[in-house]
Amino acid sequence: MKTANIIIITMSFLSMSLSAQETGSDMQLLRSWEAASVVSEESVERFSLDSCFMSMPVPPEVQSRMRGKSYKEGCEVPMESLRYLRLLHRNREGKVQLGEMVCNKSIAARLVSIFRSLYLQGYRIERMVLIDEYGADDTRSMTANNTSCFNYRKVAGSQKLSKHAQGLAVDINPLYNPCLHVRTGKVEPPAGAPYSTSRSASRPTPVPMIMAGDLCHRLFIEHGFVWGGAWRSIKDYQHFER
Repeated sequence: MKTANIIIITMSFLSMSLSAQETGSDMQLLRSWEAASVVSEESVERFSLDSCFMSMPVPPEVQSRMRGKSYKEGCEVPMESLRYLRLLHRNREGKVQLGEMVCNKSIAARLVSIFRSLYLQGYRIERMVLIDEYGADDTRSMTANNTSCFNYRKVAGSQKLSKHAQGLAVDINPLYNPCLHVRTGKVEPPAGAPYSTSRSASRPTPVPMIMAGDLCHRLFIEHGFVWGGAWRSIKDYQHFER
């Protein structure tokens, strides 16, 4: 009996030690905010939820990541008008993942509120890193199902600056919520074609397809955004702009 008790106590101690190591590692990730890292809910609770949903001026190291990519040469949007967001999200497996986003400062507080609500209600977002991780290539980012905001670029096929160029538009889970050009049938990203016309809230996908009236749609509309999925000539299901 004594031997059994010693084994149980030892195993419990080892389990506690491993848990402490994992929590310590998580805390380092949270303090440095290494986007795309998966952390435990316990670590988030210790770190504080408020510290996980924040808006701040774009830090110098983030500016360096952006220059020549999303913040292209000749960009007319002052860096001072942008904000860097720390955000949590539930990934496709439902685990807690560190997210990041750059947006216009005029919508920063709204986005923090929206994504906090999505997180607390268990809404799944597969990936949320700066588009610079994909060389600011929109198609690459969308194909990776990456949720993003700022990218200084023109609307595809035109000379008009996109709302993303001002940091006033967000694309959510873009692979499963692609952009469909109704007249031509063109789909962006092309890999999202299976989800461009056959859309149903009951259709099984790793993360939700955005539907009118669902949680994601309601939150953005309540905060004054317009949904691209309601447009006529283009059905931009991933897109919310203000």
